[in-house]
Amino acid sequence: QVQLVESGGGLVQAGGSLRLSCTASGRTLSSSAGGWFRQAPGKERELIAAISWSGGSTYYADSVKGRFTSSRDNAKDTVYLQMNSLKPEDTAVYYCATGYYSDYSGLYGMDYWGKGTLVIVSS
Repeated sequence: QVQLVESGGGLVQAGGSLRLSCTASGRTLSSSAGGWFRQAPGKERELIAAISWSGGSTYYADSVKGRFTSSRDNAKDTVYLQMNSLKPEDTAVYYCATGYYSDYSGLYGMDYWGKGTLVIVSS
């Protein structure tokens, strides 16, 4: 059974940093693109970052561009999201997913999802 498990969330002050990890079990991540979504209270889930299977291409939503960086280590079946200069509006549950990479839309055809990790940014 395939599982994606996110970790690294927590409480951080505005301007701080966190690094989220998403590790797969039951299958290898090396052939899949990975994406990071977030859902804030009362809002829809949105894609904020995606990375191709090789790590050679990345996509970012305008809201996080220049602050967040996605990377991956296929040997560890893990995708990362480095979040810098965090703002209170970044507060959300962050989910990782696997799928297909697109330079235009980031990630599509998502097949597996993690259960999420909570990030709270205090002002």
